[in-house]
Amino acid sequence: MSQEVKEALKRAKTRLAATDRVLESGERTNVAARLTGADYISLGALLVAWGSALLFLRGEPNLALLAMFAAFLLDKLDGYYARRTGNSSPFGRRVDSFIDVFAYLVPAALLYRTFSPHMAVTWVVGFLILAFGGLRLVRHNAEGFGENDGRSYYHGTTVVHTNLVVVANYLLATLTGWSGWTAGLVVAAVCPLMISDYKAYKTDTSHVLAGICVLGMTALVLCFELGYV
Repeated sequence: MSQEVKEALKRAKTRLAATDRVLESGERTNVAARLTGADYISLGALLVAWGSALLFLRGEPNLALLAMFAAFLLDKLDGYYARRTGNSSPFGRRVDSFIDVFAYLVPAALLYRTFSPHMAVTWVVGFLILAFGGLRLVRHNAEGFGENDGRSYYHGTTVVHTNLVVVANYLLATLTGWSGWTAGLVVAAVCPLMISDYKAYKTDTSHVLAGICVLGMTALVLCFELGYV
């Protein structure tokens, strides 16, 4: 048996033992006491993401997207703050993953709803976004980052990637009349990649490219809202 397989089995046994263990009342987590400054920034992202969801439901997709991008910013700030202050922890990562559901997955599903050709398509595509995205976050919490030659990577594409695919399809639909049917097929096709074995490396270049992408999308959405496009 290879060393890699042995390590995988050891991690699985550890997770199983942690799952089956019954905690005594004195061992319960005092959530309020565990929250750090980074966690409060994460909760700020949740507040803004909830506003984004309400704007989607109100029929204001462009304003909703601007709020969603603001939630993105706060989500990135919490990790930066945690690293700068040395407050990174497994608890904080779980809080961050919880927020990611509402900052990336729920808005993506609601955004597709705005240009979907049929309610049934919205139902299916939204389910795929939430299901595969949720499973991806569960796996990340269980396994953490992978590492190859000293470089950290995510297992599978991230919820950010999927969200931006939905946003790109919305922009295409608004600018060119891109079919909601085609968009649905594209989004449905990329969702399983979130639980694949693809290695999405964490690099400064990828972060810069993602930032440029979001800034460009924000400018375009502002143009839509102000009537310039």
